[in-house]
Amino acid sequence: MGRMARSCIQSVLKLMNSLIGMVGIAMILYGLWMIRDWQRQMSHRPSPFVGPDSPPPWFMYTFLALGISLCVITCSGHVAAETANGCCLYCYMLFIFFLIVLEAAVTADVFLNHKWEEDFPADPTGYFDDFKHFVKKNFEMCKWIGLTVVCVEGLCILLAMILKALGPHQERYYDSDDDYSPDRVPLLKNYVHPPYVVGDPIHRSKNDSWQIKINDKANK
Repeated sequence: MGRMARSCIQSVLKLMNSLIGMVGIAMILYGLWMIRDWQRQMSHRPSPFVGPDSPPPWFMYTFLALGISLCVITCSGHVAAETANGCCLYCYMLFIFFLIVLEAAVTADVFLNHKWEEDFPADPTGYFDDFKHFVKKNFEMCKWIGLTVVCVEGLCILLAMILKALGPHQERYYDSDDDYSPDRVPLLKNYVHPPYVVGDPIHRSKNDSWQIKINDKANK
């Protein structure tokens, strides 16, 4: 029963972790599209924002870096769920915790600080303003997407804690009774290997019958 529950929790953790990976892949694709579109615009026309003193296009590279970070966390989560190793699970929970803290800090700054836009540097690409307008226009959808992501991250931490409490598979090598060996079965402490016989086995019943015939001939 414990092994079945452990396998079920591992599967659910992998599924929840895959949702985080899908968000990371979407962010990577959007970041690559922004970089490609920015490079195409710069090649067609000169821009006053391009120069030694111009601000860097931080938004699209930050978006790309966050997507890569989510994919790395997803890979570590799959490894932790598969192995159920305590160290891997602790590292995975720590990564998710830091991600939730970062999301909470940004959300609190946006909702509590009316001049939150001044906390971010100027974006010469204009994609930051486009993203801000998109969120304001589709606020309800973006709100539920954000809440869903946070709930999935919290559920991943909870499942990792339960999996850590259950521990790794203790019977993963005991697939059948024929594979048992003395060093894997602690109950068989005085187990002795049967002797190996080269050639045809000698049956006691046959030896006894031959011995009786030899004795009868000697008596005659």
